[in-house]
Amino acid sequence: MPAASATVLKYWAVVPAAGSGRRMGGDIPKQYLPLQGSTVLERTLNTLFACEFIEGVVLVLSPEDVYWPEIAPRFSGKNLMCVAGGDERCHSVLNAVHHLCGFAAAHDWVLVHDAARPCVRASDITELIETLADDICGGLLGVPAADTMKRLGEDGRIEGTIDRQALWHAQTPQMFRLGLLQAAMEHAIAQDRLVTDEASAMEMAGYRPCMVRGHADNIKITVPSDLTLAEFYLQGHHTV
Repeated sequence: MPAASATVLKYWAVVPAAGSGRRMGGDIPKQYLPLQGSTVLERTLNTLFACEFIEGVVLVLSPEDVYWPEIAPRFSGKNLMCVAGGDERCHSVLNAVHHLCGFAAAHDWVLVHDAARPCVRASDITELIETLADDICGGLLGVPAADTMKRLGEDGRIEGTIDRQALWHAQTPQMFRLGLLQAAMEHAIAQDRLVTDEASAMEMAGYRPCMVRGHADNIKITVPSDLTLAEFYLQGHHTV
């Protein structure tokens, strides 16, 4: 359990799901593709709601989304809030953060998790929360780089080999204090830095997020073959 504190902290999840997933091809956004009898998005949301610490989830949707209304009734009774997305992921996340600022405390925690990561383990979410409960800013799940890393020149030829000992693959959830995350995201966007993850915004603001080791099966579905791999991983029923 997270460490006891005189101040009651709450944990909120933000799920950006406003993207079109162009690299998947096809007409259906990847978060609505079928996966083990439901959809990618449903698997993701169900895992977050299975975490006892999560107070509620803010789901960020495209204003043109025509798929969510069919799924929404399945989450009746859950503390699920929907907000409109922005032009880029960072704008969508900031919209959700602004929504939370209307009622959540600045010191509350926000866990931003990709809609297209349906294989995240509930145990890894708990580990992230318990590890960072007393941290000054927060951190994220990740795994060490396992492959040899090469640096290429503009001509596509290798210029050198990078020591992978200190290299990690960033995953989600990424967990930060609400007030700090809001300030960091606003600062990054004001600087025209359209960050692709929240840790980058925190780094720009001068913080050093903590990396918490997760599992390599917490994949992000990006191309069609990833969906097949997700099916394989979920056969182990490890997400709840």
